[in-house]
Amino acid sequence: MNRPTAGALVYDRAMLLNTGDVERFEALRPRLEAIAYRLLGSASEAEDAAQETFLRWQAADAESIAVPEAWLTKVITNLCLNQLSSARVRRETYVGEWLPEPLFAGDPMLGPMDTVEQRESVSYAVLTIMERLSPNERAVYVLREAFDYSHREIAEILDLTEAASQQIFHRAKRHVAEGRIRTEIEEAAARRVVEEFLAAATSGRTEPLVRLLTQDVVAVGDGGGKIPARSKTVEGALAVAKFMRGLFTPGKAKRAIIGGTAELYATVANGVPALVAVVEGRVVGVMCLEVTAEGISACRNQVNPDKLVRATERWAAAGNHGEPLAVPF
Repeated sequence: MNRPTAGALVYDRAMLLNTGDVERFEALRPRLEAIAYRLLGSASEAEDAAQETFLRWQAADAESIAVPEAWLTKVITNLCLNQLSSARVRRETYVGEWLPEPLFAGDPMLGPMDTVEQRESVSYAVLTIMERLSPNERAVYVLREAFDYSHREIAEILDLTEAASQQIFHRAKRHVAEGRIRTEIEEAAARRVVEEFLAAATSGRTEPLVRLLTQDVVAVGDGGGKIPARSKTVEGALAVAKFMRGLFTPGKAKRAIIGGTAELYATVANGVPALVAVVEGRVVGVMCLEVTAEGISACRNQVNPDKLVRATERWAAAGNHGEPLAVPF
């Protein structure tokens, strides 16, 4: 579906607002989109939620709103809660595995990344775990852990008691902690991880790759029914190594599927090392590698073209990416 650009729609429908009101909203838009992305796992849906929030702002008496940030946060959070309820139904019929939409380092939609908790809250690992939380648990966790709202503020946003907010947060944090693997990795180290992974995956042998993986490693792919991807998670070092060896074996069929010859680059997406496949400037795949002290514990590969639109836009805007690592397809 072709959607109007955020800027075009904002200013086309902003005639009832004065310049100051529009500027006040635009100053908060990146934060609002970052909240929505963490809640929905989708950049396009986050943009839509922010746009709907602007329309609510347009219809309200902006001058009478004492704290615009609090009012707008309440609106977009509740819009996302409604969206999450319907998203659960849609994902029950989703073709194959569902993964979040990847965001490259520096994307403002990632939001604050100053603390370990903020970086973790936007990682593929945590975003995937949060799919198992209730909408309220997800909202409380995101607002508290990633944006440092107090429980009093969260209670007002979600129409809860402060005690209920605290209870929900502790429950959500416990669920996330059960499946979270805490890692911190610098960009240079991330590139080395990707280079070693790619060298092993394209060696034609499974042994080099097995040595880089944890014994309980998993590989997940999201093609959304539009690009071929394994319908179930691949588990275990040997099974994942064999799967990756096949995935990175050149072939005409693969070039036909992705629309040409792919160049591969190392980058950082959602705070972890990532391998990006690009065909003539179009991002056709982003594989996020979750790394622990024992090795790579997960390979999550997003190839659904609907979830790579923003990645392509940001990739093009970033300009020079250096020499590709390889051209295996």
